[in-house]
Parts: sequence; C-alpha cells; structure tokens
Amino acid sequence: MTDTGILGTGAFVPDRVVSNDEVGAPAAVDDAWVTAKTAIRERRWAAHDQATSDLATAAGRAALRSAGITADQLTVIVVATSTPDRPQPPTAAYVQHHLGASDAAAFDLNAVCSGEVFALTAVEGILARRGGHALVIGADVYSRILDPHDRRTVVLFGDGAGAMVLGRTGHGARIRHVAHHTFGELAHLIQVPGGGSRLPLDPPALQAGRQYFTMDGRAVRRFVEDRLPALTKQFLHEAGVAPDDISHFVPHQANGVMLDTVFAELALSRATMHLTLTRYGNTGAASIPITLDEAARAGAFHPGELILLAGFGGGMAAGFALLEW
Repeated sequence: MTDTGILGTGAFVPDRVVSNDEVGAPAAVDDAWVTAKTAIRERRWAAHDQATSDLATAAGRAALRSAGITADQLTVIVVATSTPDRPQPPTAAYVQHHLGASDAAAFDLNAVCSGEVFALTAVEGILARRGGHALVIGADVYSRILDPHDRRTVVLFGDGAGAMVLGRTGHGARIRHVAHHTFGELAHLIQVPGGGSRLPLDPPALQAGRQYFTMDGRAVRRFVEDRLPALTKQFLHEAGVAPDDISHFVPHQANGVMLDTVFAELALSRATMHLTLTRYGNTGAASIPITLDEAARAGAFHPGELILLAGFGGGMAAGFALLEW
C-alpha cells in the first residue's frame, strides 16, 4: 500500500442531452435497438464552443473544491484524453492556465479509455519525488470524431470529464495496488486512422472519412469478455485480496450489456457494480472518474471498503487500481 490518497473527486458533463432516437436516426436505428444493445438511454454532447479543456477545467475545479485545496497547491496536472483540443500543445497546458495553477507541471496522457487509471501511476511517482498534490483528469469529447452514419460507434459515446485530487497524506481513499497491460498486436481494433504522422488529414483522407473513430465492435467485445476476467483475477491475487473482499466495482462505462456479462464472470459476489452509462454513455477516459465521483457524492462508499477500478479500451489496453476508502 502506498501513502497516496484520493483527497477529492469532481465531474462535469455538458448541458445538451442527446436521446437515442436523435443520435440513432442518421444511423437508421431507434431507441429500442440502442437500449437493447448497450443499455444506454441518453448521453451528453458538448456545445460547439466547448472543447476538451473546458470540460476538464470544470471537473478539475469541482475536484479541488472537494479536496479543500486551491490550484496553487498543485504540483502536477495530468489530463488523460484521446480527444485533445489540438494535436499540440497538450490540453493540460490550457487547463493549468484556466485554473491558475502556475506552479504545476502539466502534460497529457493517452491510453484511450484506460487513461485515468494509467495516470494514477504516473502521478504517484511524481508525488513521491516532489510532494504536494496532483490533479488527474479524464476528459473526452468523442462527439467530434463520430461518423453519424455508423451505428456501431455513434450510439455509444458521450462527452464529459472526471477528476481526482491526489496527495500523500494520512487520509483519503488509499491506492493499494495498480497494474497496467497493453496488447499492441490488437491496436487496430480501435482507432482514428487519420490525423497523425502515418496518415495526415489531407483532402483525400477527409473524403474517405479517416478523421472518424472506428471500432471492430465484435472483436473488442471478445477481447473484454475473454481477457478481462483473467486479468482481474490476476490483479486481485497480486494485490493479496480475494474477490469476496471487494465491495465496489467501478469499470469503464463501455456497454452495459457487455458489463453485465463480464461482472458475472468476475464473481465479485459481495460487490456493487456502479454504472453511469445509462445517462452519460461511454465517456472515454472520463467514464471511471465520473462514475467514482457520482458514487462518492451519493455516499456509496464507507471507510475500509475496497473499490476496484477497471479500465479497458484502445491500445488494446487494460488498467486496474485497488482503492481502500
């Protein structure tokens, strides 16, 4: 167990509510189809003048209030995102400026939907050397990179941001163990093909729709259902806890139907699985911190309880964190 604690949480979602019928119409599907396939009923999409940094800043402010600290006490800010404001500079630089955290180093981390969990390890190391506090924000605006005619993807995603303040103090939710995995041979399963050095977004690429998010949904589901249970059991064994010791399970909010299947396989017999996807959809790197914040603010967690965070997604990657509340 480390002495790093999560001292506060925060979240932000845009005002605009997008129904299944609205998002499904261009893709020729309706509310019944989307609900049956995903358990998602609505999602939030950013306004035209809102970027990832705007959502991240709002979530960060909420987390700072929750932790009872000010921005000038931050040592580092990490924004986990795969939808940055721009290819460069890092979105975290804008967040640092908006928060007025002039003494904090700021950088982005891209592990797609596992990013928030990956970022916890990064800031643990920084705090061990420099002290102070860290602000870790998962934020994504997927609505900007979705093909409105692709029913495999457009119905899944919402926009949002979730944040955690970490500090090396004697209180807060303790981070007991973390683990990360990447299966690069499967990186092609989830991608945005254009916009990088491999395929710049020139007119032919734009005409071909290379700017849009793509996913082999069936293969991704096989990956999650086949590998996540074994990886979770391995993680709990390494952490020295039994499945029955877990009180709460906070997974990446990918697809509710798939998560029900995976949760049954995990055999966390005493755990409650926390879901926010019915109202917010899949918010990428924001989904775990949004869900953790909502459960914390609802008083779902009690002192001494163990909380398992599980992220998975593009890369293909998987990340786990065990918290003791």
